[in-house]
Amino acid sequence: MAYWLMKSEPGSYSWQDLVRDGSTEWDGVRNNAARLHLKAMKRGDEAFFYHSMEERSVVGIMRITREAAPDPRDPDWVSVRVEPVRPLDRPVTLKDIKAEPKLAKMELIRQSRLSVAPVRGEEWNLVLKMGS
Repeated sequence: MAYWLMKSEPGSYSWQDLVRDGSTEWDGVRNNAARLHLKAMKRGDEAFFYHSMEERSVVGIMRITREAAPDPRDPDWVSVRVEPVRPLDRPVTLKDIKAEPKLAKMELIRQSRLSVAPVRGEEWNLVLKMGS
């Protein structure tokens, strides 16, 4: 299983929206690097749901339920289907992540503008610990 981080502006689509909906199409990604990450996702992989903009925090865990397919809005791009797994006990803020030296190489920090990024296993486990 691989791990990912996927960003969404809470004003556009929030963790609470995903929980309410039960699942969603993760579409609208318009960045070549992020598209490659979406294409690499496998059914059963898990991803952190990250609220971007003002909140800037990991708030929950999602599961990939369908691998990459043409984006319904624009078939030149791709989307995946996700479902909520569980919220974190407490949000892990970008400030918390930047303050942890063991997370200094995390893609969230290295490529901060990327909306979909891989997360290494040790980073995944540490963020989970920080959010419990």
